[in-house]
Amino acid sequence: MSIARRSFLGAALGAASIGPHAWAQPASAPYQPQVGQGGKDVVWVPTSQTLVDRMLDMAGLTPQDRLVDLGSGDGRLVITAAKRGARARGIEYNPDMVALSRRAAEAEGVAGRASFEQADIFASDFSEATVVTLFLLPNLNMRLRPTLLGMPAGTRVLSNSFTMEDWEPDDSFNVVEGCAGYCNALKWVVPAKVGGNWQLGGERLQLTQSFQKLEGRLGPASPLAAARLDGANIRFTAGGRTYAGQVAGNTMRGTVDGAPWSATRVAG
Repeated sequence: MSIARRSFLGAALGAASIGPHAWAQPASAPYQPQVGQGGKDVVWVPTSQTLVDRMLDMAGLTPQDRLVDLGSGDGRLVITAAKRGARARGIEYNPDMVALSRRAAEAEGVAGRASFEQADIFASDFSEATVVTLFLLPNLNMRLRPTLLGMPAGTRVLSNSFTMEDWEPDDSFNVVEGCAGYCNALKWVVPAKVGGNWQLGGERLQLTQSFQKLEGRLGPASPLAAARLDGANIRFTAGGRTYAGQVAGNTMRGTVDGAPWSATRVAG
């Protein structure tokens, strides 16, 4: 995982991204990354193993997941994910870090599930991911945000410490023990795109969307309350009745008071 140029705290275990400068080491010495070494967009500051574990817990990582770590550093997060049974891929700019990560994956017996590639995260395709992890400052997060929001609804995004500005996290946790610095795990779930007009039975459902937050009304006299998205899951109250369902493209289906309901996107 990675962090942009700035002051840093401690040498905790973890993974972080660096850039192309000052990599050369004597051929006879094994490569050892140095905390704070410079790079393309970032310096290498490791994420504590405690926070790595917390982030994967918050992601609800399963063996069915495909995780991509943007700026995978020494590979610790990718290797940990692979140990949990997931397919995990690290994208890292520094070729020495990539080689180090591959050796570590072999040593840990997870090379079949953990892969690493030398590449620029901003020029890489990671659309296969169901979980994306990163450790970047907000300005770099913001460069990635349009791509992340374009991923399938339900994709989980986990960041060490740094935000997505006005896209507020769905969950956060501050690790106190076993972490010396940069200890806040943030989680987002990519929301379905539902803003606009829908036909729900004989009434018009109007939705205004700001990421996972919703406002609107059902029919002329029923403003929505407690309206929210969790990936492709939608929930809102209108006219004293609570609707819960799932979004699939231009349709929604669910239940209200135990009875089925559905809505279809309409123009205007």
